[in-house]
Amino acid sequence: MTFRNTGGSAATSGTVGFATHIIGLLGTDWGTVPSSQPLPAPIAAGTARTRTYTVCVDSWRVPIGMRVDTREVTATWR
Repeated sequence: MTFRNTGGSAATSGTVGFATHIIGLLGTDWGTVPSSQPLPAPIAAGTARTRTYTVCVDSWRVPIGMRVDTREVTATWR
């Protein structure tokens, strides 16, 4: 993901939140597992930082034939 700071001051801390959905064989959304990671701070004003995240879900939450899909990502910063 690329985080771009378009503000006038540095983002010095923050959190990235992920909503990983458990999807059934027929496409039914069985549940959502939230997780979060720290923002790659600091991000100076007018610059961007790129970071790769690994989102994990316990295997018992994903029975055979089901899959995971991270559909929502949010970021908060200071």
